[in-house]
Amino acid sequence: MKTNASIATKIAKGWAPNQYLTNMSMAYFQKGEYAAKQLFPICPVALSSSFFYTFDKGDLARDNVSRKPAYGKVAPAIMGHTDDTYKCQVDQIIVGIDQIDALNYQRSNAPGAIDPRRAKVRFAVEQMNLHQDILFAKNFFHKGVWHNEWTGAAAADTKNKKFLRFDDANFDPVAFFADRKKEMAREGRRKPNKLALGVDAFTALQNHPDIVERVKYTGTTANPAIVTEQVLAQLFGVEQVVVLDSTYNAAGPGKDADMQYICDSKGALLCYTTPSPQIDEPSAGYIFAWDMLGNGNYIATDQFEGENGTHTEYVEGLISTDMHICAQDLGMYFTDCVG
Repeated sequence: MKTNASIATKIAKGWAPNQYLTNMSMAYFQKGEYAAKQLFPICPVALSSSFFYTFDKGDLARDNVSRKPAYGKVAPAIMGHTDDTYKCQVDQIIVGIDQIDALNYQRSNAPGAIDPRRAKVRFAVEQMNLHQDILFAKNFFHKGVWHNEWTGAAAADTKNKKFLRFDDANFDPVAFFADRKKEMAREGRRKPNKLALGVDAFTALQNHPDIVERVKYTGTTANPAIVTEQVLAQLFGVEQVVVLDSTYNAAGPGKDADMQYICDSKGALLCYTTPSPQIDEPSAGYIFAWDMLGNGNYIATDQFEGENGTHTEYVEGLISTDMHICAQDLGMYFTDCVG
């Protein structure tokens, strides 16, 4: 039983009372969803690398039906296919816990936010989600990745795939994306269903006079008209508009933080993706995910003891994915959308 006398005795021996607040802390974990999981479906795979079929679009789209000759038959139609490969690499993070230091937090009833085990498990998971978004940006949301690429300019030139930038008052966003949708539907046989926008690209569309004009009479005093992702999705005729606003620190350890957006803030990606892996449906890309520990999780955490005498333990995070473009004709990238 704790008494005033026993507490005074502990203080005299060097023990300090827990003076930390237990109902708040400052932790800059990412708020909101990361981009990768919102845009491209995750395809669980049993092997770290293997093949998948790609059926020939030309054979599927060609009219192979012809008139049956009298007393005879038509030649068999050709339904060709090729194959593609994926390869999931394993990435890892390890963060240490000093068991002796951790004992102080346990005995002093420190708030849960600073509990070494709880905090560092969350840190490891956060790092893997951050890493996954960085891989997403490098493989899907980047200039030179998609064959069908448009560039923002001061003057539109359709032949050279140049468009008026989103922040140009003369740019017609609804007509522009309607034309791009028709183009993708013609070439890829699917209308795009998702539009990913960098932060600056989204802001430019959000404040574009043509879009503001379309929605300004829909609001009330209590609920003013606001151009949201949902509003843009309705205007452009896609299922989802995603704003890529996750950030990371580009500076190395020991240096002042250099906070940057993970995805190009002036870029945009129009694409068709399936909500989940499909046998007979194309998708612009997949996130192939391998459960490297055989437990069904492509993002896994583990804890293990350090060497004898170190009185340490470690939290380990593992992730194994391959961000893979599967159908180039179902993705369209726009660079330099804002001046």
